Parts: sequence; C-alpha cells; structure tokens
Amino acid sequence: MSAGVTISSTSNYAILGCGSVGHVVAEELVEQEKDVLIIDRDEGRVEALRDQDLNAQTADIRDESIVEEIADRDVVLIMSSDVEANKAAVELIREQGDDQFIVVRASDPVSGDELSELGADVVINPSSVIADFALRSLESGELEYKARQLSDVIEDTRDRMAILTHDNPDPDSIASATALQAVAEHLDIEADIFYMGDIGHQENRAFANLLGIELNDWDQVENADQYDTIALVDHAKSAEFQVDLDVDALIDHFEPDVDYDAEFVDVRPNMSSTSTIMTKYIQEFDMNVGEEVATALLYGIRAETLDFKRDTNPADLTAAAYLYPFANHDTLEQVESPSMSPETLDVLAEAITSREVQGSHLVSNAGFIRDRDALAQAAQHLLNLEGITTTGVFGIADDTIYLAARSKDIRMNIGKVLQDAYGEIGEAAGHSTQASAEIPLGIFTGIETNEDNRDTLLQLTEEAVKRKLFDAMGVEGGDGSNGG
Repeated sequence: MSAGVTISSTSNYAILGCGSVGHVVAEELVEQEKDVLIIDRDEGRVEALRDQDLNAQTADIRDESIVEEIADRDVVLIMSSDVEANKAAVELIREQGDDQFIVVRASDPVSGDELSELGADVVINPSSVIADFALRSLESGELEYKARQLSDVIEDTRDRMAILTHDNPDPDSIASATALQAVAEHLDIEADIFYMGDIGHQENRAFANLLGIELNDWDQVENADQYDTIALVDHAKSAEFQVDLDVDALIDHFEPDVDYDAEFVDVRPNMSSTSTIMTKYIQEFDMNVGEEVATALLYGIRAETLDFKRDTNPADLTAAAYLYPFANHDTLEQVESPSMSPETLDVLAEAITSREVQGSHLVSNAGFIRDRDALAQAAQHLLNLEGITTTGVFGIADDTIYLAARSKDIRMNIGKVLQDAYGEIGEAAGHSTQASAEIPLGIFTGIETNEDNRDTLLQLTEEAVKRKLFDAMGVEGGDGSNGG
C-alpha cells in the first residue's frame, strides 16, 4: 500500500471486471452503504447485477474510455481473472496521472510484481489469500482444541492446583503463571504459584509486589499432596532444575530438556514468550482480563523481547495490542525503573571499575558486599554498555561467593554456562537470559573469611571465578585487562 494513503468512510468505489470475487466484494460494499459502480464486458453478467439493484455497466476494462467512466471514483478495484486485462487497466488509469487508490487481482507472485510496478497500490493473489485464511482458521481451531484440553485438566483438580515457574523466575515466567492462575480461577479452581531458589532481581520482586502477585517458595511446602494438579509454566530453561512430580500440564515457548509425561502440553518455539501464549488463552476463554494480569503479561512480553527488539513476531505485537488498554502503565513505569539503593550504587561503581572484557563478554568482581541482590542490578546495568552481550558480576558475602549473570546473546544460554562453570562446586540456576550461582568460598581458597585475609581472598577469587566463567563462555580470560 502506498505510504500516506487513507481511504475515507465516504469513499466511492469502482469495480472493474466483476467475476465471482468482484461480485462478493460489491455485495459487501453495498451492504455497508457504499457507492459502487461495477464495470464488466459480459452483458449477461451486467444484466444479472442490475437485476440485483446493483449499479453496473457494460464495457471492456482495457478500453481507454474506462478512465473517464471512473474518473469520479476514489477507489478502483480491478477484480478480473484476466491478469493481462488487469495490467492494461492499471496502466490506463496511471497514464492519466490520477491519484485514485487501486486494488488489483494477480494470479501469482510474478504478475503481482508486474502490477505493482505499473502503479497498483495493493495487489491481491487469491490463492495466497485463501492459504492465509486457511492457516488462520487452522491456528484458531487448534487454539480452541487446546483450550478445551487445558480446561479439562484444570477442572479435574479435586483439591488445589500448583503452578511452578522456573527457579529464579523472570517477568515472563511470573506473568505466565499469574495468567494461568487467572484461568484456573475462571474455571472455579484454586491455584497457587510456586518457585524454587530465589527471586533474586530487585526488579522482579518489585514486579510481583506492585501487582500483588503472591509467589510461594516450593521448599516451604509441608504437604505437597494437597496439590493434585501440577502445571509447569515457562519452565524449560531452568538450568538443572527438574521437578520430581507427576506433571499434568506444561506450557512454554522453549522445548524442555526433560521429557514430562504430561496430559496437556503446549510448547511453541515459534513464540517469543510464554506470556504471548497465555494471552491467547485468556482471549480464547473469553475472560474479562483484570488489570493485574494484563499488566503482568504485557511486561512479560516486553521483558522477554527486550521491548520488542529481540526475536519479536506478529503474535507478540498482537498480544501486546490486546493487553495495552487493560494494563496499568504507571505500574509498568515503576517496575521498569526500580529505585537504586546506596548499596547497589556502590556495587555498580565497583563492578564498573574492576570490569574485565573479553570480546563481547564482561566479568567483574564487586568485592565484599552486604546485599547480594545488588549484583543482579549491576549485571543488568553493565549489559547496556556498548558492545557487551553478556555480563557476570560476583561478590563475597559471609562464606559464599555470589554471582549474577545476564545475557542478550541469542546463541548463549547463560543458565547452562553457569551450570558448566560452577555446577560441580556450587549451585547454579537460571535460563537463557539470566542466571545466578553460589559457590562456597572454601572451594577456591581454603582460607577463613576475616578482616586480615580480605585482600588475599579477593585476589584468589578474582582469578578463579573469572577464569572459570570466561572458559565456560568459550573465550580466554584471566589476563587482568579491563574494558574501556
């Protein structure tokens, strides 16, 4: 379509070369009370159109006189099955220099390109239109079928349903779980959301707190038997975290590394976020989407696609457009701009000073810290440096080395990188874009943590942690240089 073209609701139309397609279009336009002139060279067809009280005239659309006949028409639809006649009509109209908006029928991509070159604003290939409609119908039918399956699984719950995110859940995981909880509530089933590990990023905690999302620690559950339905949502990239439970439902946009014998499975690698998938279910169940759920899902999509700059597809944009009017945008702004504590500022300053860069990977030692959550914010902020795709920031608290990592490199799963680097000597958790690790200090040093040994500890951990992380990333590290 030509840039800047707008068709007014008061536009009048000419349909050249009616045929079956043109006839359907004409009837729809007349139904909308549009002024439509139909021109076709088949006298019998024209007579039949007139019998239906349609404004029709007999003429050959390749005749120069046609231009004068349609001079007062804003929009011209050329619908003949004769593509050569359609080309002639487009060429005649454009030779007059008129700015009429032309929609024309093609027979294949080649004729479509030729018609565009002749000046058509929109080219329609009926076979492509039919194929697109068939695919949309298939997608709609598949979603309806999947929604019935999901409904059956949820409604089979006798007591309560447990929805498990991945460990150290990110916004997409939290939002997807919140949406599934809303679906369960819509079906009169009570459901609780659980995570394992920590909610380490201050932004993620703020996200849950501001929206009033109740997240429960699975390790604190005393009686797991009360949950007779178990659902995993956005769970596949949880490093080594596996659920020793009978899983009933699995929804994700990544293929799981573990085979779960679940009754309901909806895994769509072609989707950029699980929040996008859950938005489709919210729509399919015809639910009144609440402000909290809409805000959560919108933020989940934006966070997973880096605000629509990474791996975004039309489904993400459609889902975001649907959610946008229902979301609380003041809350979104608060979540996206969490306040930075003095401790976090100190950690960030130290991380910037001590950073070491190898290629597009940055690793930094923040030294001794009081708030380990500050590491996650520092890792996220350093990811904004020019040329940096992956960051790791570590620090020492008590007798443990804590490390937070972030990545926007689509070729890397930072959760698996940390698992490879520290899985045998500590604990690592996370997924493709964010992860964390905890390593007992004695593994590296054998030195007790006290005031006299601080400098020695820092020097030993600096080299050991950096070298292991750079090696796991596939780059050489440990040369002591910093990025500038």
